[in-house]
Amino acid sequence: MADEPMSNYDGKTPLQLAEKPAIDQLAKIGRTGRLVTVPSDMHPGSEIANMSVLGYDVHAVYEGRGVLEAASIGVSLADDDLAFRCNLVCVEGEILKNHSSGHISNEEAYPLIDFLNQKLGNEIIHFYPGVSYRHLLVIKGGNKHLDCTPPHDVPLMPFRPLMINPEVPEATDTAKLLNYLILRSQALLADHPVNQKRKAEGKDMATSIWPWSPGNKPQMATMKELYGIEKSAVISAVDLIQGIGVYAGMDVIKVEGATGLYNTNYEGKAKAAIDALKDHDLVYLHIEASDEAGHEGDAELKIKTIENLDKRVVRYLMSEIGKMEEPVTIAVLPDHPTPCSIRTHTREAVPFIIYRSGETPDDAQFYDEFEVANGSYGLLEGDQFMKAFLGKEY
Repeated sequence: MADEPMSNYDGKTPLQLAEKPAIDQLAKIGRTGRLVTVPSDMHPGSEIANMSVLGYDVHAVYEGRGVLEAASIGVSLADDDLAFRCNLVCVEGEILKNHSSGHISNEEAYPLIDFLNQKLGNEIIHFYPGVSYRHLLVIKGGNKHLDCTPPHDVPLMPFRPLMINPEVPEATDTAKLLNYLILRSQALLADHPVNQKRKAEGKDMATSIWPWSPGNKPQMATMKELYGIEKSAVISAVDLIQGIGVYAGMDVIKVEGATGLYNTNYEGKAKAAIDALKDHDLVYLHIEASDEAGHEGDAELKIKTIENLDKRVVRYLMSEIGKMEEPVTIAVLPDHPTPCSIRTHTREAVPFIIYRSGETPDDAQFYDEFEVANGSYGLLEGDQFMKAFLGKEY
């Protein structure tokens, strides 16, 4: 939900424009600061940013999105498996129109992935269905040293210059195979009944696969091993966040109607978080709506998602936590900015709030990218935020 000043909104950000009394009150009674979630030498992806928020050394544990997708959907990887996030994207002519095939539904996407697996899958290549446009491709024995472009970074760009390149000579065969699969998928998907129906309805078609973010099975410590947290949970509609939870030893709690979009089940996720707090020491509640609005470049929608977060989630959480007998620490922050002007992620430090009962608040009177700049936590990085949140020395 973090952003940049927008020229057509008097230089204000969505956080500054949104009506968010509950979050602002949390900032007023808590302590604030900024957090660097993406190292300067790494791509500002959600997987890196969220692992960083949880206090992981991302240089040591990061193995791409594909492995997290695999964990989320229950696919067990062998040591020589190479896993990719595999988007279904909309390519029109030579242009990569969007990264999500118009946010295609599970019901439409699953037949397409199954069809591709029948036509292209073998003992080396396997496609697995995920959620909406987000799927999994596993290549047995592939080389991960590849230059892959995240499709949400390049809307409306020609796709061919963005295809996969090897970073080392040993990855040449893997790159060739993947580029073959991209082009072959376009030929296969063009006339599929699912796409013909979407075309007739005026919707974007899923005309191509787009593999990216390759990696092998990661070696991650659990939250218990890292911080002594006996029982933790993650609530998210996004499979890569659920995958982080699996490797972190967290219980993955799924909520009916959680979509990862602006129409997600805010109330259901908030209630699930409160229910989980009854028998978990830590709950990681992830809501994707503002990020997707940023990718759409829709500032009005982004403002609405922030207001929904405030009214339909944070207000309820604060009310319910206030009824609990034992103290609860609550933090609010984005994983990374997704500015509407560029429709993709940046690595700028994100604003955060930590409220812990009994602590003296700092001078922040509300929550946005600038008000927290002089917060008492200052600028944190690495595992400092997680340690601060847990009340440990950092």
